[in-house]
Amino acid sequence: MKNYIYSELTQKEKVSLTQRPSINFEKSFDIVRNIIDEVKQNGFDAVKKFSEKYDKFSGSDFKVSQDEINNSEYELDEELKSAIDNAYSNIYEFHKNQIPCSYSSEVIEGINCRREFRPIENVGLYIPGGTAVLPSTMLMLGIPAKIAGCRRVVAISPTKENIHPAILYSAKICNVSEFYKVGGAHGIALLAYGAKEIKKVDKIFGPGNQYVTAAKMLASIDSKGCAIDMPAGPSEVLIIADSFANPAYVAADLLSQAEHGIDSQVVLLSNSGLLIQQVNLEIKNQLNNLPRKEYAEKALNNSFSVKFETLDEAMNFRNEYAPEHLIINCENSEILSNKVVNAGSVFLGQYSPESAGDYASGTNHSLPTYGFAKAYSGVSVESFMKSITFQNLSKDGLKNISKTVIKLAETEKLEAHANAVKIRIKDES
Repeated sequence: MKNYIYSELTQKEKVSLTQRPSINFEKSFDIVRNIIDEVKQNGFDAVKKFSEKYDKFSGSDFKVSQDEINNSEYELDEELKSAIDNAYSNIYEFHKNQIPCSYSSEVIEGINCRREFRPIENVGLYIPGGTAVLPSTMLMLGIPAKIAGCRRVVAISPTKENIHPAILYSAKICNVSEFYKVGGAHGIALLAYGAKEIKKVDKIFGPGNQYVTAAKMLASIDSKGCAIDMPAGPSEVLIIADSFANPAYVAADLLSQAEHGIDSQVVLLSNSGLLIQQVNLEIKNQLNNLPRKEYAEKALNNSFSVKFETLDEAMNFRNEYAPEHLIINCENSEILSNKVVNAGSVFLGQYSPESAGDYASGTNHSLPTYGFAKAYSGVSVESFMKSITFQNLSKDGLKNISKTVIKLAETEKLEAHANAVKIRIKDES
């Protein structure tokens, strides 16, 4: 990790630290656009071609059978099955409270308006399957989809042959029975545009590499494509820690995020130079024991620490950075949390590691990255729903608002709009 002292940085350097390592999306778009076009034109034949090329898929059937899903739990040891069940219980318990409330209002006499929520009918869940098995992502996406009441939920995940039983068991308890062994940009294209064998979805959820992200972004701006949960980049964590923090805990939290992949970024902000030194030593000690040491080391090359004079300064910097995960490991963590404006998910105190939220504390781990926490929220039950407004005007209600509507319509030179009111008022006169 690079180490900086905030007071010694120029304004330009301060701003540059809030920006993520650049991703060449133009190159990604060029590659992905060709894949999408071929899937749109040739359907499943193109999907098979790209699965063999990019995923080294060697199976004969892309669809996971119901027997594979039903029998998945018998391929798990009891400890893993219990862990998945416990995580499911906690995530469900937290998310069940997110069902949005409908409401109605008589805005003036005779005019009743209401807002109601409906589940999105067809949703697609992308479960990454590159360098790690991620049943947790299946839970984080499948549970809110289930609570929202989506009629059809389709999951996809890349594999060389079979989907890991932990993912399939997670799908089973989320009531997801339509699952395909496909990933990458071609998997996103299959969800977004469909094929003869598979109906397209209306919205795609789930994280992925830069090609998956590029495919989601392209699909979201195509009128024949579909909506997406959010644009996203590599995973990240920012930690604010003071002298109260245990350096070993802070180092472990930084490494837990760094091991995600070489393009992950981890950031440490502190008002204690001594703590930063101690954390750097702990990182070196703990790094050697990680099976994914190679990934973490490369991620650390994209990462940094900054020493501030005050924690308020650190909080201001953090709001501009807008991290996916924010850990506040300080003596007054709850007080500092009141200053949080931009963050995907926040972890308070020395016993709240980011990995708890990744798996089983209950909050969702599908979060905005790359600074998008300034405008986007993490995935929730509401993400799988849409709102519809209704209005019911009585004769008196229309009369009460007629002058307002007619005047505004005529001001905008939309005479047909005005006439739709005038013709009704005339009939009642």
